[in-house]
Amino acid sequence: MKNWLLPLFPHLIGIGLFALALRYSNQHFEWESPQLLWLALTMLVHAFLRARKQQPKGFNGMKWSWGGDPNQINWKNRLHQLLPEIPYAIKTLAIGLLCIAAARPQSSSSVEDFTREGLDIVLSLDLSASMLSKDFSPNRLEASKEVAIQFVNERPNDRIGVVAYEGEAFTQIPLTTDQRVVMNGISELETGLLEGGTAIGMGLATAVNRLKDSEAESKIIILLTDGVNNAGQINPIDAAQLAQLNEIRVYTIGVGTIGKARSPVRKVGNRFQYDWIEVKIDEDILKKVAKSTGGRYFRATSEDKLASIYSEIDTLEKTRFNVLRYNQKTEEFLPFALAAAFALLLEFILKHLIIRTPL
Repeated sequence: MKNWLLPLFPHLIGIGLFALALRYSNQHFEWESPQLLWLALTMLVHAFLRARKQQPKGFNGMKWSWGGDPNQINWKNRLHQLLPEIPYAIKTLAIGLLCIAAARPQSSSSVEDFTREGLDIVLSLDLSASMLSKDFSPNRLEASKEVAIQFVNERPNDRIGVVAYEGEAFTQIPLTTDQRVVMNGISELETGLLEGGTAIGMGLATAVNRLKDSEAESKIIILLTDGVNNAGQINPIDAAQLAQLNEIRVYTIGVGTIGKARSPVRKVGNRFQYDWIEVKIDEDILKKVAKSTGGRYFRATSEDKLASIYSEIDTLEKTRFNVLRYNQKTEEFLPFALAAAFALLLEFILKHLIIRTPL
């Protein structure tokens, strides 16, 4: 190896450290002025100029006592060449770091501002004794509760309330954003809490009453039943007109298999006796209620079908958001600039105070 190539070695180390810093920056930052990185080529110019100028001498004005021919290429003479070049190699690294700083690496982060278009939902659930029929597992009521809980769990940004009805209707959970309260309220529902019967009109009217004063942009009712309106003082069509006046959409769900199902026929003590009973759902009324309010009617003949109906309603009534995205950028050049300044200071100290080398 020619003597003038040997001093390149410390500069190559500096260039290697620069390459690592550049790779790190490319992986973690964006560049404001990436074209300035081409200035890093001056590192090579500086290194080769220094290598050509450097001669195989020891330290300036100092005589080494290691002996041997100073022109002989051995490890002592090579060390004599390498040590004086260390300050200039540090300067090579400083040039590269300054180039990175000049190119202005920046970290970026996206900030999203969500403005929710309000959606209020009331679930109106039939608790009549026929909901204990065994065509669903373990029965219609438990299957309906399970699917409703899953529906609530997947809509964390909406206000949801729960109305229950048999021969009368009552509000189990007022409108709230607390999912846990709503899900607990649904799980606690059971038959026999009210007078027997199926008051679909009362269940719908009570749900409308919970929503009529709502200021939400979108208001919906999901009414579930397995029978025919046979109780209560309010006709389902009249309740639907009330919903329409208050701009409330009603989705109706008829629950029950086609044909016969094992249903409770009488209660002996605390237990129901079951028999095979024809499933009767007033689909015409449920369709009219849904159509008049801009909603839809669904028929659930199994647990899977019921779950798919809730999924479809969930898709139809996804909460809408107005999203404003801000891209924030933070300057990251300062660490590289400080590292370059430290390298230049170290070069000065080594060159003038510790390793006094020829210019």
